Amino acid sequence: MIKKAVSLVKVTDVYESLQKCLRLCDGLAGLNTKDKILIKPNIVSWDFDLPFPPYGVITTSAVMGALVRILAEHGFNDLTIGEGAVLTSKPQGDAVYDRIGYKKLQERFGVKLVDFNQGEFKTVDYGEGLLLDVAKSALEADKIINVPVLKTHNLAKVSLGIKNLKGCLNKKSKQTCHGVGDKELSSMFPRIIEKLPVTLTIIDGLYTLEKGPGPTGKAFRKDLLIASRDPFACDLVGSAVLGYEAKEVIHLTNYAQRHGCSLELSDYEVRGESVKDHREYVDYDWEWSEDDTGPIGFQKRGITGLSIRKYDSSLCTGCSVQYNPMLILFGSAFNGEPFPNVELVSGKQKLASSGFDKTVLFGKCACHLNKENPNIKKAIPLWGCPPDLEKFVEALDEEGIRCDYKEYVRFRHYLIGRYQEEDGFKIGDWSIE
Repeated sequence: MIKKAVSLVKVTDVYESLQKCLRLCDGLAGLNTKDKILIKPNIVSWDFDLPFPPYGVITTSAVMGALVRILAEHGFNDLTIGEGAVLTSKPQGDAVYDRIGYKKLQERFGVKLVDFNQGEFKTVDYGEGLLLDVAKSALEADKIINVPVLKTHNLAKVSLGIKNLKGCLNKKSKQTCHGVGDKELSSMFPRIIEKLPVTLTIIDGLYTLEKGPGPTGKAFRKDLLIASRDPFACDLVGSAVLGYEAKEVIHLTNYAQRHGCSLELSDYEVRGESVKDHREYVDYDWEWSEDDTGPIGFQKRGITGLSIRKYDSSLCTGCSVQYNPMLILFGSAFNGEPFPNVELVSGKQKLASSGFDKTVLFGKCACHLNKENPNIKKAIPLWGCPPDLEKFVEALDEEGIRCDYKEYVRFRHYLIGRYQEEDGFKIGDWSIE
């Protein structure tokens, strides 16, 4: 049996290294110069209001620029870059594309730029009662080149190529993927690729991220590229580099079972670098107290009277983006005294407990689920999708819990301040020269 090939390359010069990576896995063999090609990066979110460290979070423009250049040099001229980011501020995807240099790719190579959120979606029947609204421009592409980031994910363990395609869905279908039972996240998003013409996956490992997928995780310089014409094989190697065997990652085992793929790395041919030389465990999740009252950091600070139930996979991306800021704001309200017996629940399956004087319902799903919950004495509903942080501060202030929004702003400045150019973190990796 011919083994599926995956290339693993150590980056020196991005353009040269990407050429080598594509050559080793014969990456362009599945493409025709007449194809309408969609390139799908990972732009999970962006923020124009506060500092946003993209390291290990967003596909680098350095890799995207090198890829577009290589494709153009090989005669591919019908190229589109498309993504459906979760944006918490007003500017749309077009403004993000301008910020990270894609407009220059448009000017130089005629690349079309598409914000899925502003375009049309088509309802696709995946069978077994699963209907998802997929970006029409993704469905109409002849071929898709998927360019995710090499990072962990606090709900999915790893977020690589298969996970990256969730960005092709509209907001409602993204939320559908965060279901319960047989609609749980790890069962849902691996299905998306089944109706999309993904021909090549390139994992951007210039940086990697622990406790991802957002900027509150910690990034590391990695300088790797991983590519394959087989999407599962590519994710398998990416997962191994992050320190996870495929059998430890539920969505990979689900995909393998549906598509008859081997979970053993030895059944694939890795060309270039050796996986064992670059395998390094990258933690994916945040530590929580054993009694599920909040992050370990809260316990260490002596915070009492407050129980924040840990997120689960039913927490949608929008609320996930606001979750860590919510924790920072709660932390800012701690003055050494116990909180007034408060519980916070989120997601589609967390029910508020009895015995609390106040219950914060974080997000629309938690509000709906607990609307008639008899355990709740005093509800503080935050109906946003996702909740608005300033309204969060106002709502808690009315209950005598004084959060300091400025503390969150300081935290955001701290996040970006962790990364210095002398340590290899180059913000220029998100620009096009």
